[in-house]
Amino acid sequence: MTSDETDPAFDHAGPNLLPFFIGAGFWQILLFQTLKADMMVLTMMDLQNLQLKRSVNPVHYAYVFHAMGSTHMVDMEDSYDHYDTMFCVGPHHVREVRKREEQASLPAKQLFEHGYGRLEILMEQGRERQPRSDEGPKTVLLAPTWGEDSILNLCGRDLVKVLLDAGYRVILRPHYQTNKLSPQVVQSILDEFKGNPNLDYVARMGETDSLFDSDLLICDWSSMSMEYSLGLGKPVLFIDVPPRIRNPKYEELGIEPMEFAIRREVGEVLGVQDIERAPEAIERLTADPAGFRTRIDELRRERVFNIGDSGEVGAREIARISDEIAAKGKKQ
Repeated sequence: MTSDETDPAFDHAGPNLLPFFIGAGFWQILLFQTLKADMMVLTMMDLQNLQLKRSVNPVHYAYVFHAMGSTHMVDMEDSYDHYDTMFCVGPHHVREVRKREEQASLPAKQLFEHGYGRLEILMEQGRERQPRSDEGPKTVLLAPTWGEDSILNLCGRDLVKVLLDAGYRVILRPHYQTNKLSPQVVQSILDEFKGNPNLDYVARMGETDSLFDSDLLICDWSSMSMEYSLGLGKPVLFIDVPPRIRNPKYEELGIEPMEFAIRREVGEVLGVQDIERAPEAIERLTADPAGFRTRIDELRRERVFNIGDSGEVGAREIARISDEIAAKGKKQ
């Protein structure tokens, strides 16, 4: 079921995949409330908390993560409270969910050690692509998150100038919400550096060539930093803008969010006031690509379940739960 008429599922319809468009608004709300199914698998957070509720009928709800980050800072305190099973990306999700259940006296969910398919896709695509040539300037991908405290809003033009003056090729890839809510911020950068051959602009959010064509990512709090570093084995320079916090009580969980920890593990952090030093940091981070990839291989094994096999093990677990539910139904 999808609310997107252009969902790729429609390209794969067949006897075993029956996609259909449910739109938004009243009919979507009614469908959720009256759904009859053994199991529903979602990538949607906040089930029951907002307009989309659990069905009045018995349904087993499983959540599959669509990002690698932690559950307790960028998301609401209770964003995951109403699922029966969670397909966890890595050990951090297991620790966070169990601690939340303990603190809020919630019933224990089924937590499945799943992994993250998007990461595996990036790894596979990276292996298939020709390695970048050492000729020409290093390429920096500037792809921050959106909002008043994002890189582009706070220091975008100044940072792009520093990078271009240092001789780097810069790929500017703003978040689609920035183009939607603050188009003048992006346009001001394009206007100022119009005609500079080392500045490329990518407006399409789903585009991936810029990930493979760059040597380093400059980012803030976007979860893209985790996919880029762990998936492609490339470093990240983080600009230290204020974090995005939807749960002001996240520290009460007593677990450091992955969004903080990953910064020490895959790159360096630079203050907004220190962006003049960005070229120095870039040279340090890109000095030993082979050594960096070796460290990333180790980190990936620590942080993510079932690298290379998450699709298969996830499908088998969904089938197992469904069969278990069906068997119980026959006994009743």
